[in-house]
Amino acid sequence: MEKLSNKTKTMLTIFIIVFFAFLLFLASRYLDSYRLRIINLMAIYAIMAVSLNLINGITGILSLGHAGFILIGAYTSALLTLTPSQKVSSFIIEPVNPIIQNLHTNFFVATILGGLMAAFFAFLIGWPVLKLSGDYLAIASLGFAEVIRILALNAQSITNGALGLKGIPEYTNIWWAWGWLLVTIVFIVSLVKSSYGRALLAIREDRIAAELMGINVFKHELISFIIGAFFAGISGALYAHWLTTIEPKITTLGPILTFYILIMVVLGGLGSISGSVVGGITFALLMEWLRNLEDPFTIFGLNFPNGIKGLRLLVISTIFILTMIFWNRGIFGRNELTWDSIYRFFKRFKKKRGGK
Repeated sequence: MEKLSNKTKTMLTIFIIVFFAFLLFLASRYLDSYRLRIINLMAIYAIMAVSLNLINGITGILSLGHAGFILIGAYTSALLTLTPSQKVSSFIIEPVNPIIQNLHTNFFVATILGGLMAAFFAFLIGWPVLKLSGDYLAIASLGFAEVIRILALNAQSITNGALGLKGIPEYTNIWWAWGWLLVTIVFIVSLVKSSYGRALLAIREDRIAAELMGINVFKHELISFIIGAFFAGISGALYAHWLTTIEPKITTLGPILTFYILIMVVLGGLGSISGSVVGGITFALLMEWLRNLEDPFTIFGLNFPNGIKGLRLLVISTIFILTMIFWNRGIFGRNELTWDSIYRFFKRFKKKRGGK
């Protein structure tokens, strides 16, 4: 017997979700605010990685514009959760647009609307851009992300320009972040296992063969692009209410964020949802742990009293390059972490121990 029954898998899944929720409850009760912020960031990065993996890894679309959708979700949700009085006090150079000023809603609705706004822009950009392929598609999508950032930088009465939005309520907590990650994983896993998902995998493997089989390649790619953008917008909303301050900077919500997410996806395994989750969590931990390199430290007897600014990103980039050269499949490759694979692993392990 190499597979578990569906009933057993369901019971195990429910047990793991309940057990993990209990661990999150303990974390929310006993961990300090700094560690909780890192745990929240893990989930946010994982959502970003899973949403991009649907587009790049599962559908095979080489898109580099993910940061643009995250930025749209972040600004949309932040403008909806800030009160009218907060907007008036924040918009110093130019008064806030009257329509924007009076818009206000709760965090859940703002998050959903942030995702929908990102999906709407994905439709607008995807309709012409997805008719391209390869490097042309990558360059066009990257240009889109930069256009969105420049618009945010100059739309003074809507985004507050270079000053950005400050005083955003810190609504993102351990339950919102990990709850949305669960929703993202369940939705995309269900999508991939459906007939629609099998069509996406066929497009990834051979676009021409998929078209000859009767699959509407453009339609499937566009829907995948929109769904990935929706969850990117969700992650942007969570990210904005985690940061509590957003600005259209290159280092915060610019194209460099897309490359961070690409590192997460490649590290976990391009085409693996499980790998994207692990890659996002690993990247969040690495970014915080390597922050020590930018603080005063001593290594091999050499003292760096001021740290080395930028060394953290250099190490991350080096890890990415080495992964691409020596382990380009990532941690999971295209495989998924399933109950059947776990069962087979322990069964082989048991046989090896018995053989000894």
